[in-house]
Amino acid sequence: MNRPTSSFATGSCTLVGAGPGDPELLTIKAVKAIQAATVLLVDDLVSESILSSYARPGARIVHVGKRGGCKSTPQAFIERLMITAAHEGETVVRLKGGDPFIFGRGGEEVEHLREAGIECTVINGITAGLAAATSLGVPLTHRDHAQGVVFVTGHAKTGAGAHEDATDWRALAATAHNARLTLVIYMGVAGAGHIERELLHGLPGDTPVAVVQHASLPQQRHIATTLDRLQAGIAEAGLASPAVIVVGDVLRGLAAAALPLGSDAGRFGT
Repeated sequence: MNRPTSSFATGSCTLVGAGPGDPELLTIKAVKAIQAATVLLVDDLVSESILSSYARPGARIVHVGKRGGCKSTPQAFIERLMITAAHEGETVVRLKGGDPFIFGRGGEEVEHLREAGIECTVINGITAGLAAATSLGVPLTHRDHAQGVVFVTGHAKTGAGAHEDATDWRALAATAHNARLTLVIYMGVAGAGHIERELLHGLPGDTPVAVVQHASLPQQRHIATTLDRLQAGIAEAGLASPAVIVVGDVLRGLAAAALPLGSDAGRFGT
């Protein structure tokens, strides 16, 4: 007896983390997935050299810009593109900056793909927060200064069901102070003033802070300052998104010479 056949061809979708920007930070597994793809849906922050080096000839490349503070392709539209292409039998790669599962909406995409009956795998990438600290020669955890690290978004969800400020910065600051945690804040430049004021309720004003724009790329810029001058330091240096804010005592060993942009470079104690 013949089995019923699906009206859809069998395709697949892989969410691939392209890392913080430097093409040499791609994993081997990510390169193999990109080379195999027949359709690539690519975020704005992904380096063009990755596509020119690894995308197969004839692959369809669709740029679906997702950048903080800029006009972005609607998430629902991106998900429909992935589902449609996979149903057409394509080998789809959703190429995302950083890591798909760290503030990359990878979880939402996996849920929608699975609901549509599409095979989906995820390949991790180096997240920008890790790359930003490493580019300064700073560990996110150091047993003399931090017992853990918290990754947090400075950009709250908008729309239905969203809170005015989804992050309780005061509670987070108190926890970071008491538990000796490093804070790594993504998408926080636009709200730096608010974040600074709220964190100061639980952290000392002289808590070290670094802000890194375009981590791992040749155009990387960064400042070192203290929490009580976070907003001022960003404004003075003219930093903008995409940038990561690192807060905590792991920065106290940072050499002033490594941070040429900040007027406050070297304010940290050792």
